[in-house]
Amino acid sequence: MLSFLGAIIVGLALLIWSADKFVEGAAAMARLLGVSIMIIGITIVGFGTSAPEIVVSIIAVLDDTPDLAIGNALGSNIANIGLILGVTAILVPIPVASRLFKTEYPLLLLATAVMAWSLYDLSLDIVDGFALLGLLILCLMQLIREHRRHPAEYAREMHESEEMVHEMKMPAAIGWLTLGLLVLVGSSKLLVWGASGIASSLGVSDLVIGLTIVALGTSLPELAASITSLKKGTPDLAIGNVIGSNLFNSLAVIGLPALLTNFSIDESARSRDLVVVVALTLLLLLLSRFPGAMPRRITRMKGILLFACFVIYQLYLYYGVTLAKA
Repeated sequence: MLSFLGAIIVGLALLIWSADKFVEGAAAMARLLGVSIMIIGITIVGFGTSAPEIVVSIIAVLDDTPDLAIGNALGSNIANIGLILGVTAILVPIPVASRLFKTEYPLLLLATAVMAWSLYDLSLDIVDGFALLGLLILCLMQLIREHRRHPAEYAREMHESEEMVHEMKMPAAIGWLTLGLLVLVGSSKLLVWGASGIASSLGVSDLVIGLTIVALGTSLPELAASITSLKKGTPDLAIGNVIGSNLFNSLAVIGLPALLTNFSIDESARSRDLVVVVALTLLLLLLSRFPGAMPRRITRMKGILLFACFVIYQLYLYYGVTLAKA
């Protein structure tokens, strides 16, 4: 039991470190190849916060623990909205830019709907994988188009992306990219091994472990990004980080494993966890939009509501496991 717990702790620490180095190397290499900061910010940096979830889910499916992968994806979406945005709003009310309702929110709703459609039959195959990843590409293209049309509205995000691109030579960029990827894969295997061992030792499902321990651990980059935005006095960036992360979680974290192999999922993922993801996504949209008076913001009370939803969900999982073992 202790060895499994140690594997999870070490795996998570290495996972977060390697994801950061992988993104640094990829962003620097893209910059050296002449890719614009806008493209880097939307694709590489956006991918970076979801890299732990993506690699962990691929390793979990290849290790024949698909419920761990699905729990990781759904649990991360729940944690991003309920825990990360909720706590951020409790600390500092979050302004909501009007432009989010034109592009980001519609894309997130579409991604959530397509993910729900893919999971509804409790199985994933290559058709689902292509549908999810195809939509991700279309979403990224739309985001790039909006950034080009309205550069002033996205100036702050582009400045943040520019700060993340470190000046380094091509050999160093390739080196960090390669090292980051290798450690990312290795730490993911360690994390999946530890999580599966914990699930077996405690007599709970891989799905529940994925929804709790793994999802919370792989959501640490989003938490770090939100804390950074608070320190810099830009809490509004937290919403953009969460929407971007959930977009990748819904489409890439579930879509990529589906390209590699066909697999079935636990019925609870559809009847319980998917419902919570959809409900929290809609709740976030409603809390952001209403009341309609400007400026719109996610207030402390709204943050408390989001955080309360997250706590209630975690308690529901805990008591569900407790009753199942009784």
